[in-house]
Amino acid sequence: MLYPSIDSLMEKLNSKYTLVTLSAKRARIIQQSPETSIVQSQSNKPVGKALEEVIEGTLTCDFTTDDD
Repeated sequence: MLYPSIDSLMEKLNSKYTLVTLSAKRARIIQQSPETSIVQSQSNKPVGKALEEVIEGTLTCDFTTDDD
């Protein structure tokens, strides 16, 4: 069983595309600087750590619109 599950991740974000984009960008940052906001990480890989940040709520996406 994978942790975190896709169902629990989808409760935090509204689309799989957003989840993939957000976690990929964060994983690149973690690769450059391995410090994360998670105290105990279950994953050794950057993408897993990014997904754990999403499930804990420390990594979020702010949806804004450009209305003139």
